[in-house]
Amino acid sequence: MQPTLVYAICSFNDIPSRQAIGFHLMVLEDDGNHRPWPIIVVRWGKKVLGYVNKCPHHSVNLDWEQNEFLDPNGIRLMCGKHGSTFELGTGRCVEGPCQGRALTPIALVVVDGDICAVGVHLAEDDA
Repeated sequence: MQPTLVYAICSFNDIPSRQAIGFHLMVLEDDGNHRPWPIIVVRWGKKVLGYVNKCPHHSVNLDWEQNEFLDPNGIRLMCGKHGSTFELGTGRCVEGPCQGRALTPIALVVVDGDICAVGVHLAEDDA
């Protein structure tokens, strides 16, 4: 049986509650190639949620400014290009051109105070 892959992304305390931060990671494919993997990590109290940073409308990143992911009310993720809004807990688009579609979720866990991606093989930074 292959072990579960777990990679630390950041410290839990690096993201204030009710905030979202984007990360530009690299996935290591089975053939050895690297593929960009931009993600959004949301912290809401003690809960962490993660999504691929790609709007299902036109595959653009959601943030209109670096790490600006939340709508003006601070309760939904929002695409800065088209204004679509997404439920934090499900990633489902509730308003805008991609209504009825959803963001791609990613599995996150908190281990020893770090927010970690689970089940994906990330390319490690050797620097």
